[in-house]
Amino acid sequence: MREQAFAQVQLVNLAYLVSSVLFILCLRGLSSPEQGRRGVFLGELGMLIAVIATLMKTEIVSYEWIIAGLLLGSLIGTAISLRIPMTKMPERIAFSHAFGGLATALVGVTEYHKLRDLSGAAAVVEHGMSRLTMGALGFEVFLGSLTFTGSIMAFGKLQGVITGAPVTWKGQNLMNIGLFFGTLGLLGYQVAFPETAPAWMFFAMVGSGLSLGVMAVLPIGGADMPVVISLLNSYAGLAACATGFALKSNILIISGALDGSSGFILSMMMSKAMNRSFSNIVFGAFGTADGTAAPTAGGPAKGYNEATVEDAAAVLVASQSVIVVPGYGMAVSQAQHAVRDLAAALEKRGTEVKYAIHPVAGRMPGHMNVLLAEANVPYDALFDLDMINDDFARTDAVLVVGANDVVNPGAKTDTSSPIYGMPVFNVELARSVIVLKRSMNTGFSGVDNELFFLANTMMVLGDAKKTILSLCTEVKGGGGH
Repeated sequence: MREQAFAQVQLVNLAYLVSSVLFILCLRGLSSPEQGRRGVFLGELGMLIAVIATLMKTEIVSYEWIIAGLLLGSLIGTAISLRIPMTKMPERIAFSHAFGGLATALVGVTEYHKLRDLSGAAAVVEHGMSRLTMGALGFEVFLGSLTFTGSIMAFGKLQGVITGAPVTWKGQNLMNIGLFFGTLGLLGYQVAFPETAPAWMFFAMVGSGLSLGVMAVLPIGGADMPVVISLLNSYAGLAACATGFALKSNILIISGALDGSSGFILSMMMSKAMNRSFSNIVFGAFGTADGTAAPTAGGPAKGYNEATVEDAAAVLVASQSVIVVPGYGMAVSQAQHAVRDLAAALEKRGTEVKYAIHPVAGRMPGHMNVLLAEANVPYDALFDLDMINDDFARTDAVLVVGANDVVNPGAKTDTSSPIYGMPVFNVELARSVIVLKRSMNTGFSGVDNELFFLANTMMVLGDAKKTILSLCTEVKGGGGH
C-alpha cells in the first residue's frame, strides 16, 4: 500500500515537472507573434496535465464539488469567450484577473480557518501554524484581495462604467502608502507570533487589500491601463505562488512564480516603452477619461487639412510603399479586417504594405498584434518600434488608424508635454500622412497631437471601419484615376 502511494506521489510530481516545462515553453512562445499560437497551446496542455495530476492526489476525498465547479466554470467561461469580441479582450483579461485573485484570497481564508480552533486561537494541529505558513497565507490573501478589486476597477475603467480619468484627492498617495505599510506591519506581527496573533489582524489584511485595490487604480488614467493590467497579472501570480507555499504545492509555486515574474518583467518593458517609471505610473495620475484636453488660453485654434476618402485613396494608389499604424481607434471600430482587405487591395496593385506596432498601442500588451492576427495579417508584415522607425523617412504614405499619442512628434520636442520622452513613431517624416479619427479630440494624454496640423498630414474624420471600407472600394477602382 505504501509503495502504491509512493508511486502515485512520484507520478504526480513527474506530471508537475512536465507542466512546469510546458509553462516555460509557453512563455517563450508568447514572446513572438509567429510562435504565439503554439505557446498558448503548450500552456493549455501544461494546465490540463497539472489539473489531472492534482485530481489524482490522495488528499482529495470527494469529487462532487470539484465536478460541479468544473462544469459551472466551463459553461460560464465558454459563454463569455463566445460572446466577447477580440476588441474587448482587455476587459476580458481584467475580469479574469479579478476572479483569479478572489479565488486565491478565498483559498487563503479557508486554509487559515483550517489552522484555527473554534475559540479563535491558533490551533494545535500537527505542527501548528508555522511562521512560513502564516507569512504565505498573509501575502496570499492580501495580494489576492488587491488583485480582485484592482482588476474590477481596471475592468470598469476600460468598459466605461467608471470614469477613465484619474480620480485624485489631497493626501491620496500618503493614504495608500500608509495603508500598505500598515498591512505589512500586521503581517509582520502575525509572522512573529503565529500562534497568539488575534484573528482580526488576518481579516484586517483582507480588508486592506480590498481597499488598496480600489484606491490604487482610481488615480490611474486610461493611458496607463496596459501597464496596470500587466502589473495586476504579476500580483495574481505572486498570490498563487504564496498559495503554493501555504498548501505545499510545487506546481502552484512554480507556475505562480513564472506568472508573477513574467508579469513584472512585462510591466517594466511597458514602462520603458513609455519612458516612465513605475512610481510615475502608479502615482502620476496620467491620462484622461474621454481624450479631451483643457482648452489653451489665448491664441487662435490650430488649422488642419481635412480630406475626403477620395483624396486619401488617390494618395494611397500613387504610393509604392505604405505603413499602417494601428491604435486603439482600430479596436473601437473593429476595423482590423477592413485594414487587412485594404492592404490586400494595395498589395495587388504592387504597393509594399507594412504594419508598425507600438508596444503601448491599445489597452493591453500586444493588443494590436492580437487584433491583426485575428484578421490573418502575416506575421512577417508586423514591425515593432525599433525595427521600423527609420523606414518612415523612406515611405510614400502612412495610414494612421485610430492611433494618437504614439505618433505625436511633441513627445520628442515639447519638454512641457506629459508624454515628453516617450518613444514614438517618426510618422511625420513620411511623404504623406493619412490619419483616420472620429474627431479632433486628443488622446489619453490629453494633449494636442502636432502631427494632425502638419502640412503633409490629411485628416479623414469619421468611423475608421466605414472609412477604410470606402477607401478599399476606391483603391480597387483606381482611386479616381
